[in-house]
Formats: sequence, structure tokens, C-alpha cells
Amino acid sequence: MLTLTRKVGQKIRIGDNIEIVVREIRGRQVRLGISAPQGLPVYREELYQQIAQEGAKGSLAAAQEPQDGEE
Repeated sequence: MLTLTRKVGQKIRIGDNIEIVVREIRGRQVRLGISAPQGLPVYREELYQQIAQEGAKGSLAAAQEPQDGEE
């Protein structure tokens, strides 16, 4: 894992299309601005985990459903 120190207004670039800007620092909280291509989803970790769990449940349910001609 790469660890960087940035000040308010400083940026981090990921490839050519993703830019992260430190917008504000308040005590132990940091506000970030993220610019990414429109088709690239950006999630908070806890939301990403929830989506992944729901997707896994959906995949499991789909795998358990009878296929055409089966019952």
C-alpha cells in the first residue's frame, strides 16, 4: 500500500483519469474530492461491501433457481 501525506488543496493522480483532491481537514476527518470517468463507480468501503454481499446473495439465489427444463 502506498501511503502519502498531502495538505489541503493538494492532489493525487491515479492513472490519467482519476484525481483525488484533499478538500478539507477537520480534526480526525478528511474531506476528499474525487474526479473519475463517468462510467467508473466510486464507493465508500462500507457501501462497496454491502453491494458485494447483496451481489453474492443474488448470485447464490440465481444458482439455486431451476434452469429451463429442470425442476
